[in-house]
Amino acid sequence: MVVSVTGMDSLGDRAAKMREALQKSQTITDNVVSILGSFDSRLSALETAMRPTQIRTHSIRKAHENIDRTLKAAEVILAQFDISRQAEAKILRGPHEDLESYLAAIDQLRSNIRFFSSNKSYKSSEAVLNNANNLLAKAILKLEEEFKQLLSSYSKPVEPDRLFECLPESMQPSTGSPANHDGGKIHSANNHSELQNSETVGFKHLTLIPPRILPLLHDLAQQMVQAGHQQQLLQIYGDTRSSVLEESLHKLGVEKLSKEDVQKMQWEVLEAKIGNWIHFMRIAVKVLFAGERRVCDQIFDGFDTLHDQCFAGCTTSSVSMLLSFGDAIARSKRSPEKLFVLLDMYEIMRELHSEIEAVFNGKACTEIRESTFGLTKRLAQTAQETFGDFEEAVEKDATKTAVLDGTVHPLTSYVINYVKFLFDYQSTLEQLFQEFESGAESNSQLASVTMRIMQALQTNLDGKSKQYKDPALTYLFLMNNIHYMVRSVRRSEAKDLLGDDWVQRHRRIVQQYANQYKRNAWAKILQCLSAQGLTSSGGGSQVPGEGGSGSGASRGLVKDRFKTFNMQFEELHQKQSQWTVPDTELRESLRLAVAEVLLPAYRSFVKRFGLLVENGKNPQKYIKYSAEDLERMLGEFFEGKTLNEPRR
Repeated sequence: MVVSVTGMDSLGDRAAKMREALQKSQTITDNVVSILGSFDSRLSALETAMRPTQIRTHSIRKAHENIDRTLKAAEVILAQFDISRQAEAKILRGPHEDLESYLAAIDQLRSNIRFFSSNKSYKSSEAVLNNANNLLAKAILKLEEEFKQLLSSYSKPVEPDRLFECLPESMQPSTGSPANHDGGKIHSANNHSELQNSETVGFKHLTLIPPRILPLLHDLAQQMVQAGHQQQLLQIYGDTRSSVLEESLHKLGVEKLSKEDVQKMQWEVLEAKIGNWIHFMRIAVKVLFAGERRVCDQIFDGFDTLHDQCFAGCTTSSVSMLLSFGDAIARSKRSPEKLFVLLDMYEIMRELHSEIEAVFNGKACTEIRESTFGLTKRLAQTAQETFGDFEEAVEKDATKTAVLDGTVHPLTSYVINYVKFLFDYQSTLEQLFQEFESGAESNSQLASVTMRIMQALQTNLDGKSKQYKDPALTYLFLMNNIHYMVRSVRRSEAKDLLGDDWVQRHRRIVQQYANQYKRNAWAKILQCLSAQGLTSSGGGSQVPGEGGSGSGASRGLVKDRFKTFNMQFEELHQKQSQWTVPDTELRESLRLAVAEVLLPAYRSFVKRFGLLVENGKNPQKYIKYSAEDLERMLGEFFEGKTLNEPRR
């Protein structure tokens, strides 16, 4: 019980102490709050007092920043003035001393102009801009002069030897070969196979302007373009390079000729000039113009269509000079001998078609491309019309030159050689026909043209054969000429085109003419060797034959027959030994055909009636020839002998 009371007292004491402690803590808290409140009011007052100072400090800092910016701007402006002075000094010295520094000075001046144009608020901007623009204009004028001077210094006509060096070896002229204004051939102009194969052979590049100069010209051109001087650039480049290209072609031998000039030339001279022109075209397009194109592309690289315009401007007159000759040929009076040179010219234009499109590409060169392709078309048109003229000329050829010996007429050999030569141009002719007949088979067109020419020749030969008074010679003439046609076709590419049917049909015609020759030449003499009409109803002496030989025949009539035979055979021999069958095989065949008819008939007649003569006076007067003699004399037929030529 006592313990319990003591514990209670102790708890009370503790509680009292805790209350006391709490009261002290509250007092302290109240005191701290009071102190803090006092600080807040003091800080507020301090801030109020400091604000004017802070404002002044901020203003000072801003002022310093503005001063820094102004100083930096002034430095930039001063630097621009300094650059302007430096650029002006370089520009006034001109581009001759140091072109690269001069170009750099122009770039600096342009940068200077851009700066002051975007900062016109500066007091002196306007004056500076005016000065800079005037200086730039003078600088560009000096650049034009420098561009012209530099381009002219390195623009020299190309000597022919340098052009020839760019050709494949097979096309280069031999030592001492003329290539001048007199029309000397620089190569075998009519070598058709080489003309066809030249496409595949490599050509060397021609250096027209030294490579180290091209970048300088490019930089000069770039400055002129930036200054808006494209037209001046076109004018300078066109004038300078155009005359150089023309003079290069003149040195090579190119002439500007009119249709009238061409008409006055002898064929041999004209043919040589055409041959040279073909090679000039190849050299001009593949070497000279291709080289000029590379120069243009490097100088005006990156200038859109300017390189095309400059190239067109400097090549137009040269191309016109080259094409004028081809155009004069295409428009001149047509004649058969011109067909093959027309085909050569057409062929070179076709060969160069892809090169012309590549070298003269771009809109600015459209007129040049059209003029070259127009010439190709005109050459094709003239060649096709010449075909028609030739066919008509063959059919209507009225030359009075008769071949007295019945041999192959010059017209026949001319036409056949003409046709055979056409087949050297078969691929060219196929292209030519396609120019006008896009849907037709060009091969069949060539066959049709060839057949028409052959038919025209036959028609003309029929007319010429009527000049002969002797029908036998008429048929011999026709036999010779048609045989020549057949043999020539069989030995040429024409056989594949005309076909076996044509060959076989005309071989039969040859045989028909041979048969008609025999019938007309030998029918009369063979009648002399007939027994018909040898019996006499009058008082002439008759000798009975032995073993039936000459039974009932009149000796007088038999003698007359022998005399007539001798006279006719001698006449035939004299005449027909002057006739000609030029083909050995045909000649032997014809002699054999005559011998197969004549000799058996003669032997039979002599065997049957010879005794009537041999038993009388002077039998050799009537039986002058043995069968062997006749055979030997037949061997002299168709040799084309002259009258006073001795017998073999």
